[in-house]
Amino acid sequence: MCNDILKISFQEDLAGQQDVTSSAIFSDEIDEYKLIAKQDGILCGQQIFADAFNYIDNETKVIFHFSDGDKIQKSQQIAILTGKICSILTAERVALNFLSHLSGIATKTAAFVHATRGKATILDTRKTLPGLRHLQKYAVRCGGGQNHRMGLHDMVMIKDNHIDGAGSIEKTIKLVREKWQNKFKIEVETRNIFEVKQALAQKVDVIMLDNMSLETMKQAVKIIDGACLTEASGNMSLERIPQVAETGVDYISVGELTHTVKAFDFSLRKG
Repeated sequence: MCNDILKISFQEDLAGQQDVTSSAIFSDEIDEYKLIAKQDGILCGQQIFADAFNYIDNETKVIFHFSDGDKIQKSQQIAILTGKICSILTAERVALNFLSHLSGIATKTAAFVHATRGKATILDTRKTLPGLRHLQKYAVRCGGGQNHRMGLHDMVMIKDNHIDGAGSIEKTIKLVREKWQNKFKIEVETRNIFEVKQALAQKVDVIMLDNMSLETMKQAVKIIDGACLTEASGNMSLERIPQVAETGVDYISVGELTHTVKAFDFSLRKG
């Protein structure tokens, strides 16, 4: 998968040609470069970072001092690279783009996980960039979160448009079970206590409490009383997470883990 993504990335950057700047200045000169963290956070993406350099030149050596999921601090040396200067400079931006993006996701996820104070599990969503879902969801795991469904194929997720189109929660679940029996876990999105009771009566696996107030979530958790898992969703900011976790829900899904990501700041410097 990474090779396909890198192929697209370098085709975009090089258009089948070469780095016209670096190739004009350097030939086969070899040097050493250091990867430095410019902030505190969680490292993620070392494999695709190294693969990017090796895609351009498989003689480039990349040695990391940390593993994915490790905490890193500002000014720490994270890795050392040795190889042809021209090759390293050609691959530098693509490699850093991936490392910065994935470490940004892992770092943000860790902040959300910390905010739950151990009282709920942080989940991601399908709000990912095309082609990068597996990498982005991997970054969530590196940050201490868990993955929700990977796509439309591995779990039944009955949302409001399904319910409104079919006519009721009961009818929607009946149709799903007629089609798939017990092949997939079933989660139902609910918007109010009435729908929570409807979903509960159908003995589903997970009930999502979508865009509910804290008081309504508390009421829903009390009604469900452990009969199935519960997931809070909708407008989950870092500031709100501690209060949501206190409602007793099992999971909190957060779209911004992957769709609103601030790149982690690294620099690559000549050694």
